[in-house]
Amino acid sequence: MNAVTLFGVLAVSFMMVMYALEQRHAVFILAFAAGCLLSSVYGFLSGAWPIGVVELIWSGVAVRQYLSRLRSAPT
Repeated sequence: MNAVTLFGVLAVSFMMVMYALEQRHAVFILAFAAGCLLSSVYGFLSGAWPIGVVELIWSGVAVRQYLSRLRSAPT
């Protein structure tokens, strides 16, 4: 297993764990967005640029969801 593949396994694993924890706290949504960014980097590094683009978009969607959750949270 080369370094790029190991990075990809760790990035995608982190992303999926954060996705599973999203309902517990809004910070996990932001962590999921970071995981998507890491997965995007992996996609570009591995030469799978469509995956890199899609993960970049998912990161933006997650940040938007995080901000929406913050706005709707009771104060």
